[in-house]
Amino acid sequence: MVATSSQQTPAAVDSTPNVVTTTDLPLPQLVDITASTGIQFDHLSSPEQKYIVESMSGGVALIDYDRDGWPDIYFTNAQSVEMALAGKKSRSALYHNNHDGTFTDVTDKAGVGYPCWAMGAVVGDYNNDGWPDLLVTCFGGVVLYRNNGDGTFTDVTKQAGLSNDSGWAAGASFGDYDGDGWPDLFVSHYVNVNLNDLPAFGSSPTCKFRGIAVQCGPRGLKGSPSTLYHNNGDGTFSDVTKKSGIADAPDSFGLTAVWSHFDQGGPVDLFLANDAGRNYLYKNDGAGHFTEMGLIAGVAVSQDGNEQANMGVALGDYLHTGRPSIAISHFSDEYAVLYQNLGDLTFSDVSYPAGIAANTTHYVGWGDGFFDFDNDGWVDLFIVNGHVYPQVDTGEAGARYREPGLLFLNQHNGKFKEIDKLVGPALATPRVSRGAAVGDLFNDGHLDIVIENLQGEPTILRSQGGPLNHWIGFELVGTKSNRLALNARVKVTAGDLVQTDEVRSGGSYLSQSDLRLHFGLGAKTHVDKVEVSWPSGKVETITDLAADHSYEIKEGQGIVPFEKSRPIPIR
Repeated sequence: MVATSSQQTPAAVDSTPNVVTTTDLPLPQLVDITASTGIQFDHLSSPEQKYIVESMSGGVALIDYDRDGWPDIYFTNAQSVEMALAGKKSRSALYHNNHDGTFTDVTDKAGVGYPCWAMGAVVGDYNNDGWPDLLVTCFGGVVLYRNNGDGTFTDVTKQAGLSNDSGWAAGASFGDYDGDGWPDLFVSHYVNVNLNDLPAFGSSPTCKFRGIAVQCGPRGLKGSPSTLYHNNGDGTFSDVTKKSGIADAPDSFGLTAVWSHFDQGGPVDLFLANDAGRNYLYKNDGAGHFTEMGLIAGVAVSQDGNEQANMGVALGDYLHTGRPSIAISHFSDEYAVLYQNLGDLTFSDVSYPAGIAANTTHYVGWGDGFFDFDNDGWVDLFIVNGHVYPQVDTGEAGARYREPGLLFLNQHNGKFKEIDKLVGPALATPRVSRGAAVGDLFNDGHLDIVIENLQGEPTILRSQGGPLNHWIGFELVGTKSNRLALNARVKVTAGDLVQTDEVRSGGSYLSQSDLRLHFGLGAKTHVDKVEVSWPSGKVETITDLAADHSYEIKEGQGIVPFEKSRPIPIR
């Protein structure tokens, strides 16, 4: 058994800030360390954002592309309409984690700088060779980069059979829906528009916001059908959208999608967040066919029956029921919704009683995630925000283009408390944010947040200080199951503390978080039992593990040494 420990000398990235104390508990601080990381990425953005294609990009992916045990970061970038019509491209970027708090731009060597007019990115090992691959969604289709295992990637979109995907691809998610051990791919599509025939700025009632002229869409424009691709196990995919019953009805404004075990047992189901419409929840019958049941399940619309602008998707077992609930970010004058998972594929909108709704109605939400901010064993929720229309800064609309992020602390009773103003100024700094991903960037047992902003540089928020709570982490490797163990479920029992999580591709807003699973343990110093439910159907149990370590679990073999030597954590 090989493990990493958090009991190391602190790295010289930032000194630990003074801990803020509320009446209840000390809180960690979220510190903006972007400047010290060496990351110098700039997301391009048209100043006026006159067209919808200019305002929706900005996904970020955490991908350990060289398998050294340290998450690397990929940022997507996008042209303006003016640039695209002039034949100019924008540069996406891959940054290698140097294990010392800094990152190095390796984009040119890796060959992933110019995929397309890039929207988002997700991770999946489509050929099960053990090296995580990168899929980029584009205004104009998708690009699949095969990881060559030597620090470089190859564009295999055409040979994989994905080059016919030519619509406005937005969200994507890998998941083995038929249990054959090969990760399949779902791609959501957004608005059906032509770059050479874009709707004119402010030209119709759907191109106005509180009386001011703004970009058109998505309402008033045509939706675009999403696509399900079956992995053939030979490096290629087949379009099985119609055969599987997963075709949109009607065509939607598809954004973020994610596969998950919403009803615990059985095959994975698929959730799709649709902008300006109702969400879809596709129930998997295990025989290659799906039934859309969003309305029946209670996740299609708000508690008032209203279709909302659904954008970012966070899944988490915030109540310790063993079932993932769903949080979705929305447009202003709506509210971020929290659908509590009641079991048997039924959900209830508990946004108001949970304390989420009232504090989110003023903002336009994007990337979001459940994560254990303070390692107390109960997942918390964050949302990053930013308006769509720069024109709101004229003052006439009563809103602002740049907006602060939000953090809700789990109160262990089904309720959340907004604490973003208590964890330092970094998260509350107004930005025009889009995608966001969570991961332990520094292997210190604390989860960090990477935010891609539509304008300017990204934001890296490092968690520092707070209570000395314990934690445990797991990296899963499938053998009979898909190699990245996507949708494997892990149940961790430490005394009376029982938590469940799942390995997932995609989520947040067009983004990818760390595939390693992280569990806060509070005061618990060891874990009594870990149960892994593999996609193959096999269930593995491991007992008596020490806290404050990361472990690799290989299907059928239990805990094994990490497949590559891992450097000592930086603190």
